[in-house]
Parts: sequence; structure tokens; C-alpha cells
Amino acid sequence: MFPSKTLLSTVLIALSVVDASPLRRESSSTLGFTARVNARADTLNIAAADRARAQAMQQFGSTNKRAGSSSFSITNAATVYTAQVGVGSPANQYTLLIDTGSSNTWVGANTPYQTTSTSVDTGNSVSVNYGSGSFSGEEYLDTVTLSSGLVITGQSIGAAKTSTGFTNFDGILGVGPTDLTQGTVSNVDSVPTVTDNLYSKGTIGTEALGVYFAPGGSAGELTFGGSDSSKTTSSINYVPLTTTSPASSYWGIDQSIAYGSSTILSATAGIVDTGTTLILIATDAFQKYQSATGATVDNNTGLLMITSAQYANLQTLNFNIGGVNYGLTANAQIWPRSLNTDIGGSSDSIYLVVNDIGTNSGSGLDFINGYSFLQRFYSVFDTTDHRVGFATTSSTSATSN
Repeated sequence: MFPSKTLLSTVLIALSVVDASPLRRESSSTLGFTARVNARADTLNIAAADRARAQAMQQFGSTNKRAGSSSFSITNAATVYTAQVGVGSPANQYTLLIDTGSSNTWVGANTPYQTTSTSVDTGNSVSVNYGSGSFSGEEYLDTVTLSSGLVITGQSIGAAKTSTGFTNFDGILGVGPTDLTQGTVSNVDSVPTVTDNLYSKGTIGTEALGVYFAPGGSAGELTFGGSDSSKTTSSINYVPLTTTSPASSYWGIDQSIAYGSSTILSATAGIVDTGTTLILIATDAFQKYQSATGATVDNNTGLLMITSAQYANLQTLNFNIGGVNYGLTANAQIWPRSLNTDIGGSSDSIYLVVNDIGTNSGSGLDFINGYSFLQRFYSVFDTTDHRVGFATTSSTSATSN
């Protein structure tokens, strides 16, 4: 799933910009992403890091966003995705974390923001607290270059004067819902995201983000403006965003989960999040899953651990979303064994990627379908039509783990 920490190898993920119409897919541009196990995640085991992120998201989503500037921890996420992004003209290069769960774009954590001929100081201040990290500074409007074919003018950029928790990165490229910028910039209600501006300036025909990850971390693609049918093996089935808070603050949906034929989580609200590594489910559902699989908790990783015999008996974990079942096979439910030691585990152990979110069902955010789910299914985050879509891929039933 992720490259080795010691080798710090990278995964190139193509970021395509396409028009919504299939007849105009030639208008595309790509951006290289890198993916790695986050060194900062060493301070927490992988499950604890994801759970801390989930709890911060629950707390933030339950508050009035207009009155505060809190977000959630990303710097302790077990996985991080970065891109080289140019700001200004001529462009200065910054290494930014890419995140679908936050929405402000900012630079200056390590490489200072440098004004150029395209920089416009709005006079507004900007501040975001990410739990284990934060930044504050001034807002500028500036040119953002993601690639030679993808240049955004007049993009809101935070220029950090102070920041904590971003030792290895320069800031964040936020591609989450616009509402998450509320209360972060003075004198305005919210600010347009990168995706907002791509749409408003006519670069993309619909405000949607398609996401494809391959098991093993060998390839992937993000598609701005639509979806990539070459990566799917089924039609994309869409569901409306949930209205249940706090999940409604993010890319929230409603779903139920069954292990085999037994329901372990009744229909409820949760979120889809690229920044969460595992699949987190409500505590009562997690306990049912642990009992059904016979797994025990490994203290080093925080993950459930099973024997080879138990793995052979694993049943499909079915996610019912909008009346469609998305099944995680036995192999899809385990952490890639070749990467066990990267998360502090034993090379010959078998770990499960389903874990406890930390609260019982009924909280309004009862699950997070994280990277371990998304690497098996193509997903589309559609702002224009207020929906999320899923499709199967060639990776859905892969046995790469």
C-alpha cells in the first residue's frame, strides 16, 4: 500500500484535469504525487493515529464552523500524499500535503512564501488549527501552477508567518468541501478552493474529483472535472451527501456494513476520506467484527491480528451504499504483509485494516472509509451535484496483500 520508510520510495499518482463531457477528455494535464508512510506517525501506532484524526473531525464537525478555525490532525496521519506546487510568477516551488478532508491551501511552513508580480495581499489574516499542527499568517491571491497545463490565477493562498507540525512539508493543498474554510480567513465567510476556481474559470466542466488508488501503491490517479472510465470495471453509482451532522461537514454518506450475511453496523452516517489509512467503524460494530473474525489486538500496531487459519475463513465485508454492495474480500481486509515492519509489526503476522473509531454508533460520524477501502474502489467527490460515487476496478478483487 505504501512505500518503505527507509527507502522513501515514491508512488507517482497521475492527477488529470478533464472536462465532464466524454467528448472533450483531451483537455487533460497530469501532476506527479508522492506517497509515503509518514515519519511523524511513529509517535502513535497506526490505529491510534487514525483514531485521533477521526475524533478531531467529529469534534470539529459538531461545532459551528463559522465561529472557529479548527480542523483536524493531518500531520500525524499514517499516510501522506504530496505534490510539488508552484506559487507566483515566476513560480516558487513548494512541497504540499494533498488532502480531501481540508480546504485551505497555504505555504511557508519550511520554504517561506515569496511575493512575485502576481501576488496580491488581501489584508486578511488566516489561521487553521490541525490538532497536532497549525499555521497562521496572511492571505494572498496568487497564481498556482499544478502543471504546465494547469495554472490557476487569483487563488487564495495562506502565507504562513508561524506554523507547527509541518517539519517535512511546506503546507497543504486543500481539496475538501468549501465549507471547511469558514472561519479561517478574516473579513470573509469562506474562500474558494482550488477545485472551486478550476470550475469557475472554466478549466473543468463540473466540480468533481475522481480518485483511483492501486493496491501496493504502484499507481494511482486523481481526476479533476470528472472520472476516468479506463480505471473502472463497472458504472459509477452515486449517492447523495448525508444530512447527518457531523458527517455532513465532510464528504459524508450513509451506509450499512455486514460481515458475511450478518449486519454489524446498521444504516448510519459517516465519511469517505483519503487522509485516513484504515477503515474505522463504530465501537459496537468493531466489537462484532472482532468477535466474528476471532482476531486479537496487537499492541505494537494497534491493529487486529489473525492467524493463517482465521484468514482462510474470513468472510466478505459488505458495505451497502445506496442499495449497492461493495464487498471487501479477505485479502482486501488485511494490511499488505510486505509492509508489516513499516508500521512496527512482525513480518510474518497478518493484520486487519478494520479498526475502532472510538465511539459507539449514533454519534453522527460512525465510520470512515479510508485509504484501505478506496484502494479497492474508484471514488468520485462531486461538489456540483452534492454526491459521492463508487465503482469497481481491476483492484477490487486483487490479492496483492
